[in-house]
Amino acid sequence: MHTTIFETPVVNVLLRWMSIFILRLMGWKVEGTAPAVSKFVLIAAPHTSNWDFPVTLMVCSVLRMRIYWMGKSSLFAMPFGPLMRWLGGIAVERSKAGNLVQDTVDAFARSKQLAVIVPPEGTRNKVTHWKTGFYYIALGAQVPVAMAFLDFGRKVGGIGRLFEPSGDIDADMVEIRRFYAGITGRNPRQFDAGPTLPES
Repeated sequence: MHTTIFETPVVNVLLRWMSIFILRLMGWKVEGTAPAVSKFVLIAAPHTSNWDFPVTLMVCSVLRMRIYWMGKSSLFAMPFGPLMRWLGGIAVERSKAGNLVQDTVDAFARSKQLAVIVPPEGTRNKVTHWKTGFYYIALGAQVPVAMAFLDFGRKVGGIGRLFEPSGDIDADMVEIRRFYAGITGRNPRQFDAGPTLPES
């Protein structure tokens, strides 16, 4: 995996202190701690606005997490592509979702330490179903799912709990969705921790 801002000497320290300052200025608090495991899939929800991205990066920085995140390929077009990758971005071709799951599983197998953010909604627009790619990545790589959140109602972001996929996706998704049921996105009407799609 490529080098990111989270592991760039000096810059990562400055980013953390800047993130602490900006979040406090905005009235935000950070809850939880970085997962005490070397590999995990991070799901971030709700994803209802463009504000989710910078707030999530700042929360991760405050928690001293080294993370990668997945974004649509158009975000990585020049001239912003190198910057997006340095911020931890991984370009995603949505037409190749099946390959993406296996490629990410393989990346976990090659890495001693890896955390990847996969938004279950797949888009900041209104959705009625969650995509299941994050689940099958975690299951295939045999790593836990860390449940991250941004609660714009309380202005709190952080990491909730680690969840170990059992292989029973129906039962597991009920438990995962229950965790997010009381969390408010920036645009509440666009967040629905509803049923999953049959495929990722």
